[in-house]
Amino acid sequence: MKNLFVLTIVLSSLMLIGCAEFIEMMPELGTAVSTGGGLTNDEVIKGLKEALSVGATNSTSLASKIDGFNLNPQIRIPFPPEAVKAKKVMEDIGLTNLVKDFEQSLNRAAEEASKKALPIFKNAIVGITISDAMGILRGSNYAATEYLRSKTQDALIAEFSPVVKNAIQTVDVTKYWNPIASAYNKTNILTGEPQVNPNLDQYVTQKALDGLFHLIGQEEQKIRENPAARVTELLKKVFGSV
Repeated sequence: MKNLFVLTIVLSSLMLIGCAEFIEMMPELGTAVSTGGGLTNDEVIKGLKEALSVGATNSTSLASKIDGFNLNPQIRIPFPPEAVKAKKVMEDIGLTNLVKDFEQSLNRAAEEASKKALPIFKNAIVGITISDAMGILRGSNYAATEYLRSKTQDALIAEFSPVVKNAIQTVDVTKYWNPIASAYNKTNILTGEPQVNPNLDQYVTQKALDGLFHLIGQEEQKIRENPAARVTELLKKVFGSV
């Protein structure tokens, strides 16, 4: 009887341990079922990294080529909003071409700066965890883009700022801006309007980042919605399961 009692306790303990281990395994088992097709954690992470790498590579390639910003109406950098009155005055007095040259130079600076973005994106992509990956996979059409932005924004601003500053000098942004600002500010002496002198470095940096993430978002949406955009077997498996 004593031996039977001991055996019962041992078996009960083993069952409890087994249940505990099973419960611990449930999140991973749930992941495999909910993603469809029994995807492993490793496949999900690799698939998301691959998708982000494809999106970041395609986007930086598009943005950094000549007219990548300038001829893309979705990301083209316009006249600084705080100086839009200056734009109107210049156009009214017949200096439309100067305004166009200035706006083109802003976009040239963004195109030049975009060449520096890919290594920063790839460094952030390496650090994706299974928790990140599952949140991205089950998230919105732009979940990966939002993740990437949250992880790279500060690094990109730090990296872009000196590049934009140099690009602004290289493509002669100030050569086009200075006469616009000077002419406009002279007219304000009589009208009492405030002087204009926007921080062009900061403006181009932020607009360049906005444009890049817009393109990455488009790439992500393609991969999620269009099977033809899933250029590898892993992408087809991971995003075909959602």
